[in-house]
Amino acid sequence: MTRWLAEYAWLPEQPEPTPDVLIETAAGRITGVTPLAPESRPTTGIEVLADAVRLPGLTLPGLANAHSHAFHRALRGRTHGGRGDFWTWRDRMYEVAARLDPESYLALARAGYAEMALAGVTCVGEFHYLHHGPDGTPYADPNAMGAALVEAAAHAGIRLTLLDACYLTATVTGDPLAGPQRRFGDGDALRWAERAAAFAPTEAHVRVGAAIHSVRAVPADQLATVAGSAQERGVPLHVHLSEQPAENDACRAAHGCTPTRLLADRGVLDQHTTAVHATHPTSSDVALLGESNTGVCLCPTTERDLADGIGPARRMANAGTPLSLGSDSHAVVDLFEEARAVELDERLRTRQRGHFTAGELVTAATVAGHVALGWGDAGRLAVGDRADLVTLRLDSPRTAGVPAAGAFFAATAADVRQVVVDGQVVVQDGLHCTVDVPTELATSIAEVTGTP
Repeated sequence: MTRWLAEYAWLPEQPEPTPDVLIETAAGRITGVTPLAPESRPTTGIEVLADAVRLPGLTLPGLANAHSHAFHRALRGRTHGGRGDFWTWRDRMYEVAARLDPESYLALARAGYAEMALAGVTCVGEFHYLHHGPDGTPYADPNAMGAALVEAAAHAGIRLTLLDACYLTATVTGDPLAGPQRRFGDGDALRWAERAAAFAPTEAHVRVGAAIHSVRAVPADQLATVAGSAQERGVPLHVHLSEQPAENDACRAAHGCTPTRLLADRGVLDQHTTAVHATHPTSSDVALLGESNTGVCLCPTTERDLADGIGPARRMANAGTPLSLGSDSHAVVDLFEEARAVELDERLRTRQRGHFTAGELVTAATVAGHVALGWGDAGRLAVGDRADLVTLRLDSPRTAGVPAAGAFFAATAADVRQVVVDGQVVVQDGLHCTVDVPTELATSIAEVTGTP
């Protein structure tokens, strides 16, 4: 057993942090959570606290990054200048995709996942569609690229849900995959399902889910096959949805309805599905998502970086949609920034303040993300949950003088002092315990971009 004495801890169902909380863990689980109220401290016994590990600052549950494309990390700082939109950015992304192989992907993802650990992420959902060789020929192991991601997460010390994505066509009208896209495809949904189901890693830190890349990438008559495969295996299903107005327009032209309606009609939407982005839904789309209890993963830093737009986060939450958060293209890896942006983007859109409470944003960054990734036993500082503890400094230049209840609005990833995943210390004093993150990021990115 390990005892941790948190100066402040954000406990479930509490509107703000609780001071002086004793958290006990054993075998990777939380076994006790005891707020030490002033009147109870004398009876607690000094011997109980003598061996407790002090956690100065604010301790949160582990953060869940519910949407990641690991190889996009190589694009940071290389695609932000000049003009353009999502589609011009995508051309640069394909250039990186064309250069990766299992070995270089392992190195890049290991460093990228370790950067997430430094930011307090204890679990990541990897939306994985980079399956085959550059010309579309499968590797000797058809899941070699997925296996590289599993190994990378193990090295970084975080859990992984590998969301194996079906990606078959280039457009809503069924144009074939070309160029770097060829390595994404399996031919049809049945062959995708066969390959995805065959990948069954036994490591405790990983689960395999499913994904529909988008209505552009999976023909309408094959959507049900992907959804059925996920349902048969009992795994989470994620899908890019209405990220761009052009996607909506193309879907209406081809099918006479929005992407959300198409997914609903094909049996894709339910409580096990998470729609990523949902930036341009209609009012009817918002209702469909809420009525089906389909989750939405918002990725505000990517959505603003790519000029995607601002989605109706508050309206979707009010309709019954659980919200989670992701870093997507990794222009920024900072779940605190993602959470703040949900509120701040609503302010920009409505010109009013006060749309989400700090507690709602904490939930989106923690338990809601874990649930979306199939880890319903994580994301809360509660007995029985996984022993994931993320401690923020309250004495940094950003958080000094900030009350603990306001730290979530003030802190950044740089303020993460310590990270515990399944009871194991992964980050100590702001440094990763096993990965030299800056060096490995620089080396792996130079290899896949061909530039320093």
